[in-house]
Amino acid sequence: MMKKTKIYAEILEDEALEQFNTAMSLPCNIAGALMPDAHTGYTLPIGAVIKSDKIIFPAYVGYDIGCGMCAVKLDITSDTLDLHAIKKDILRDIPIGHHKQKEAQTFDDLPPYTNFAETVLDSVGQYQLGTLGGGNHFIELGVGSDEKLWIVIHSGSRGFGKIIAEHYMKLACAKSIDTKELENEFEVRNANFKEHNPQKFEEAKEKFLQKELEKQIKSNLEGHYGFAIDSNEGLEYIKDMNCALEFALKNRKMMIEKIKNILGNPKELHFINKNHNHAIVDEDGFVLHRKGATGAQLGEYGVIPGNMKDGSFVVIGKGCEESLCSSSHGAGRVLSRIQAKKTLSLDEFHNDMANIVTNHNDDTLDEAPKAYKNIFEVMELQKDLVDVVEHIRPILNIKG
Repeated sequence: MMKKTKIYAEILEDEALEQFNTAMSLPCNIAGALMPDAHTGYTLPIGAVIKSDKIIFPAYVGYDIGCGMCAVKLDITSDTLDLHAIKKDILRDIPIGHHKQKEAQTFDDLPPYTNFAETVLDSVGQYQLGTLGGGNHFIELGVGSDEKLWIVIHSGSRGFGKIIAEHYMKLACAKSIDTKELENEFEVRNANFKEHNPQKFEEAKEKFLQKELEKQIKSNLEGHYGFAIDSNEGLEYIKDMNCALEFALKNRKMMIEKIKNILGNPKELHFINKNHNHAIVDEDGFVLHRKGATGAQLGEYGVIPGNMKDGSFVVIGKGCEESLCSSSHGAGRVLSRIQAKKTLSLDEFHNDMANIVTNHNDDTLDEAPKAYKNIFEVMELQKDLVDVVEHIRPILNIKG
């Protein structure tokens, strides 16, 4: 059967293409697409969408389950705002980077989750709810075409989602390892040991298998390993993934409420939430994985950020089947973090941000606008996927 694939990216590394092709070589993966912002990731490129038949891949969702965007339009304008004071208040009230809450945060209405996820919630999640995180996560204030103020936030499920992702990626990897072969190898090498001390032999074999398993999982963790959606592991991953998706939304909402409070609690005119790291299982058992890709069903609102200088776009999906009803999740990196710090100009970075109130500094050069693809070109490449309804121009940007 011919598999349906579509690549929208014009700038794409060979490694990213190889990752995509490896995924599409698996019999269970029946359709795939690469968004205009696609670039090399782990296992799959960031900006990949894969449709699978009855198999779910934790690595295709990634470490930051539920990472995504919220955009809120407010019934105020920016002309009377003291942006420097607002920046100071946001940094006071919202932990960023590796920082967490000093006290456990209360949460409710999370969907059902496993005992494993409960342990992670208690030990990690409740202290990271309402925090931004690091990397390319950001809080932004911007204005639209009518000069109304928008709050735009990019963040995810923090350590809660990461620990869940690692747990299930390890389980999926372990299931792919042939322990019988390892057992045979140990028994052949230690035949005399088995004959003279069978009890100690069994203990030694168990330790050997555990050590080898851990070693192989560590070196092969980021691979194309999945669960049947009706298996115990698959059902538990789906349950905990859905919990992490909701946690990520609550995380963004909590930050929005704190910022609204700083702004004097203005009226909300429009609220959009759209995550871009998830898997959706339909009633026929097909699994749509999006890793750094935004849903773009017909009439579906989305938010696509560009960079610190060029702001974000509010879009409406066109329901394009070739893209698996998806669009980009941003501009996409054109330089790795290491490359950006080696090659980009600090002076140019500071000049680019001159008219925007930010917390940027020399250490955040890897988040400079020129580390990313041109967002306007990326939007042009997906004009068949989404319609742009608003360009939010940034006036304040806080990076994690």
